[in-house]
Amino acid sequence: MDEKSFFERLNRNPRPVILDFWAPWCLPCRGIEPVIKDLGDEYAGRVEVWKVNADEQPELLRRLNIYGIPTLVAYHDGQEITRRTGAASATVLSSLFEAALIGEKPTSQGLTSSDRLIRLVAGFLILVLAGVGHFTGGYLALAGLSGIILFSAIYDRCPIWKMVAPRIRDLFRRVFSR
Repeated sequence: MDEKSFFERLNRNPRPVILDFWAPWCLPCRGIEPVIKDLGDEYAGRVEVWKVNADEQPELLRRLNIYGIPTLVAYHDGQEITRRTGAASATVLSSLFEAALIGEKPTSQGLTSSDRLIRLVAGFLILVLAGVGHFTGGYLALAGLSGIILFSAIYDRCPIWKMVAPRIRDLFRRVFSR
């Protein structure tokens, strides 16, 4: 199917659509395939899943600014609602189907446990590297970077951050809205 026909079909489609951009050689694509199939069955008759082989449709990927696979794009009434690149949990992928169904961007799910663990381990390893250099010169900058990475793993659970963040956001809005 050519691009023009594809977009005409997408715009005429009466149901929301999840576009699943994948490739046969892509291991993460194969990893989430059963989840997408199960969600497709669960949302059958309400949301359609269109699989697009990235190797066969490179122009479509360029047109939609898709730079990695797997990428899932949720459409409602022919308009993109949200997208997700990379493998994700069933909960995250389910939120894409819900977003397509109701026509609204999903609310943030927050960090997964594995995301938190990866950030904590990376931050700790960078801190150890900074300690090897006795926190001098560039190693001091590494220590600062490790602090930022470590904080990024827990910020959404920090009560002080929850209290301060809206004030910082308001300050930035006032300063940059001028």
